[in-house]
This record gives sequence, C-alpha cells and structure tokens, in this order.
Amino acid sequence: MIKKDIEISHNSITQPVELTRVHTLIIGSGASGLNAAVQLHRYGVEDILILTEGLQMGTSINTGSDKQTYYKLSMSGDESDSPVSMAESYLSGGSMHGDLALIEASLSVRGFINLVNLGVPFPHDVYGQYIGYKTDHDPRQRATSVGPYTSREMCRALIKEVKTLEIPVLENREVIQLVRSDNDQSKRIIGALVLNQQGNMEAYIAENIIFAVGGPGGLYKTSVYPKVHSGAIGLALMAGAEARNLPESQYGLASTKFRWNVSGTYMQVIPRFVSTASDGKSDEQEFLSDYFETDSEMNGNVFLKGYQWPFDARKVYGGSSIIDILVYIETVEKGRRVFLDFRQNPASFTFEDLPDEARNYLTRSEAFQKTPVERLNKMNPGAIELYQDHGIDLWHEPLEIAVCAQHNNGGLAANIWSESTNIKHFFPIGEVNGSHGVNRPGGSALNAGQVWGTRAAEFIDACYRDWSIDESSADQSINQACLDAITWMANSETSEINWRTALDEIQTRMSRCGAHIRSKKALSTELPLAHQFVDQILNSGCRSDDLIGLRNAFKVRQLAFSHLVYLDAINFMLENRVGSRGSSIVLDSEGDQFSELLDESWKIQREDPAFREKVLITKIKDNLSISHLWEPVRPLPEIDAWFETTWAAYRNREIFG
Repeated sequence: MIKKDIEISHNSITQPVELTRVHTLIIGSGASGLNAAVQLHRYGVEDILILTEGLQMGTSINTGSDKQTYYKLSMSGDESDSPVSMAESYLSGGSMHGDLALIEASLSVRGFINLVNLGVPFPHDVYGQYIGYKTDHDPRQRATSVGPYTSREMCRALIKEVKTLEIPVLENREVIQLVRSDNDQSKRIIGALVLNQQGNMEAYIAENIIFAVGGPGGLYKTSVYPKVHSGAIGLALMAGAEARNLPESQYGLASTKFRWNVSGTYMQVIPRFVSTASDGKSDEQEFLSDYFETDSEMNGNVFLKGYQWPFDARKVYGGSSIIDILVYIETVEKGRRVFLDFRQNPASFTFEDLPDEARNYLTRSEAFQKTPVERLNKMNPGAIELYQDHGIDLWHEPLEIAVCAQHNNGGLAANIWSESTNIKHFFPIGEVNGSHGVNRPGGSALNAGQVWGTRAAEFIDACYRDWSIDESSADQSINQACLDAITWMANSETSEINWRTALDEIQTRMSRCGAHIRSKKALSTELPLAHQFVDQILNSGCRSDDLIGLRNAFKVRQLAFSHLVYLDAINFMLENRVGSRGSSIVLDSEGDQFSELLDESWKIQREDPAFREKVLITKIKDNLSISHLWEPVRPLPEIDAWFETTWAAYRNREIFG
C-alpha cells in the first residue's frame, strides 16, 4: 500500500487529497466482504484494504429473523444430495443461470465449514452431523441456523479473523464515486473517491475492486433493511456496470419501529391484526375478517404466513399472500396504520376451528396458551426478548407493521468468478451480486455471499496478481473525478432541493410503484418524473447543511440514479407483459379477479412462464442512458466427472478460462 498527497485546483483554490494505491480494495464490510478479505489473505494476497462506513453498520450485522437461515448442501443422515441436485433447486425458481447455480451449490460446504472453523456455532448432534431443516423453496433439509442473528454471528467471527490477520480496515468512509479510466481500451474501474469522517476527500487506486455494498436498502420508504444501511449499487451503475434481474426483489411483513421480519412463530401463534386511524390509536378495527369467508380460513392463512413469509404472487390465489395485500390496502390506499396485537386472540378464535395444519402444529408444540404472546413465549421466548431489547414490549403493546422491501434477488451482473460481465477487475459480491432469479431457497443469500467472495479471491490470486494499471492514466482519471465531485458540491450549495426532500421523493416513489404492487398506469406517470428528478440531482446538485448532510447528499445522488434504473427495468418487464411473478404482482384492468371480496382494481396480470427461461440484462451507456435486453438462461453445465482430466485442467490453470 502506497500513500501520497495530490493537489486538486478548482476556481483558484487548491485542495489536498490523500491518494492511496492498494492492490485489492474491498468496499463494504458485511459477511461477504469480510470473507473475501480473509480468503485473499489466505491465498497470500496481503496488499488489501477494507473501506467501510463502519464494521457495525450494514445489513449482515444488523438483521435477522425468527430463525435466520443459512442454506447449504445436506450434511446429515441418509438423505441423498449433490451439488447438481442443489443447483436444480436453485434453478426451479426461474431466471437463474445454471453455471452460477452449480457454483453456489458446489462451494456451499466449503463456505459453511469455513464459518464453523471460525467459531460460528451452527448446531450439530452428538455424532458431529449438521442437522438441517426445510426452508422455503427447498425440497430437502438443507437449512441450518444459529438463531435470530445468524448473519451477525458470521460477521463477528469474520471480524475477529480480519483483526487476527491484521487486515487493514478504514471505517467512517463514504464512497462517493467509482472512478473509470477513459484511456483504457476496455471499461475499467480503477479506483474510488471517498469522504472521510472529517469531510475530507480521499482517493484510492486499486488493481482490483471487490464491491460488497449490499442491497438497495435506501430505495424504499417501507423497508426492513436496517436504517444504517442504504446500499451503493448506484455507484456501479453510474460507472457503467451491467446489471441482472433488477426487478426481482423480495417483500414481506415486517415491523417498522424496529425493523424486523415478522415471520416464523410471530405468525404461527396467530396474533390479532388491527388497523387504526393515522394517529395509531383511534378507530381500531380487525380488518382481516371482512375478506375471508370463515374465521378458520382467516386464522389458517395468518398461521401459514409463518413459513410463507415472503409475498408470493402464486399465493394470492386463495393463499396466505392475501394477508400482505390487505395490509397494503389499509396502510397505502386507506392511509391507516396496522398493528399485530399479541395480547389478544382474533375475534371468534378457537383452537377447535383452526385448520388441521395449524392446530396440529400448535398441539405438537404444546402451545395451548390463551393468548398469542403466551404461545409465543412457550415456543420462542427469544422472539419476545428480541423486541424487548429494542424497547418494544409485546406483553403490553401492539407491534406496528407494513409490507416492506427485504432483499434484492437481482443486482450487478457477474460471471462464474464473480467478475463483472463488462468491467474487468471489478467483483460484485454479496447481495449486490445479482446471481439469483425469481425465487430462491430461504437462506441462500447468506451462502451466496460466502461463495462469491471466495471465488473472487481465488481468481484474483490466480489471474490478477500483477499490476496492469497505467499510473499516469489512473492519476489523470482520479484528478478529473475529484474535480467533478468538487464541482457537484459547489452546485449543491445553491440547489433548490435538499437531500432530505430528495430522499423522501425517491423512497416514496419506489414504495408506491416499484415494490410488490406494480402497474403500467402508475409507472407511466412516475417514470417521466423520475427522469426529471434525476437530471436535476445530477446537474444541479443536492443541498446539504453540514458534514453529515454532505455525505447524505452524495448518497442521495447514487440512490436517485439507482431508483431510475430499477423503475426503468420494471417498466421494461411490464411492457413485455412478463406478468405477476416472484414477490410482486402486476395490476391489470383486463387481468384476473383473484378474490371476489376485493374490488375490481385488484385484477392482476397472469405470469407468462416463458420468461422464466430468460434473464433480464440492464446496460448503462456512458451518457447514463438505460437499455434492457433478455438473454437465455444458461443450463446446468454438463459435468466431465473424470478425475484425471479435471486434475490436469486444475494443474494447468485451465479452469480460469
């Protein structure tokens, strides 16, 4: 690592900027980025640096669920399993490439055992078997967990290893721009601009950049992403990185005061759903019963939300996802607030009237208690303690909820070694890597983050050890990027729009027409407004009042462009009449009336299953114009499982292409 000071002149004012050259720069410190750093060091690539807003920030270390799942190959009992079989489970969700699926399956054991060896307490039996359970979209018992905070425990173990290996970490850094080298024959991101804690600009030049910035949490008003996580995919999109399957996100019911999925036992104890006026107190109503033929059907669907937690287009037809729609109607269309009340049973609740599945589950769990909170305390007392730790007492107060954005299955497009499909030496990993398709097994995201960080490290060690950046060209690109950033800051001082107002507009628009409820009518109005809004932000800046505001203004800049790209991709899907699929539905006046108890505005467009055999690619030109195309799904590779030829290809490094 080499540091020096450079001087940037602007309007007769010279500003010093610290410039650092490092072989591999890792942006982000979630579970995927930390693992990439550890793996690089193990390969002997030690000139590395982690840039992060903070080791205690981001999604991995701040989120979880009722029982946060890690997905891996089966490792117990006599149940047969194989990488190909696991890959087929991935592919059953549609719109995922076969080679990527096989890699995530093949490396799942390696990633899992690495975490075990680092001290993550995944449970095993007396014989050392890592017993599994079935998760959603999982035909076998591949899932495991350490409880509500699986990803947090992963981060803690990896942070400990990073410190043991003395891998340098710089916290309180806000990356404001990825720097392209325009003199390179091919597209190449050669560095990054950063604002440090004091508000000073720093510049970094790197042979390789591992981009581990997480999902687009800052895009949505109703979001279960932690408040300390905004995501930064927009930085890569503005630098021209291709994206894949951006519209394929996951949404579900979550608490809003403390952001947490209300899945698993939170639903299986069958709490009372209550809506109120906007003051959160008056005009209390149990609104679900108006939309079900019987109380048994209503309570059965609430129970099913436990392990059918994500909103699912297939489950609006007489299934549990009708619950999400009813919550949406109350909160968005009627402007009311919705709460889970664990203190009382729903009206007319009796154990005898529950559907067999719910009654048998509660019986086997010995959950016969009188109220939902008592049943929750019996089955999962930690679920109550979790909210108590965040100032919410489920014994004595209701829990406010909404349908929230939770995870992006899409993201940046990368190849089988996690390198960007169109930008060399740039490796998106973790949630920002769009490896998954329409549906995915629960917990597969945690596995994917470990897998792709390991793949990137292996490829960098094998192929990108030597420096290939032209120093003079890189310095010119850094200087120009610094000037552009300073100019944008100067424009922001007189901008008509404040960063808070801008962020509210982005999040409101995305939650209204870019989340789980989509329509051509809404986008035809909102997409032109989004274009105008982004032009204003990029050209005229975004006003801030202090250092924190300045960092947020740059954050808003990339979020603004992100929201335009996401909405444009969603609109492209609507124009192609892909239909309702995954975790979103498309409203269509000529569509199906999936429930006679809802008004005619709730007609939805059926899915065209042919698009499950395609992957959506989004391209950004140098002028920031956006285009999309479909590419065919790549099938599972045909495996030449002959040891001698495989060994030869490995020895000769032919596996790296």
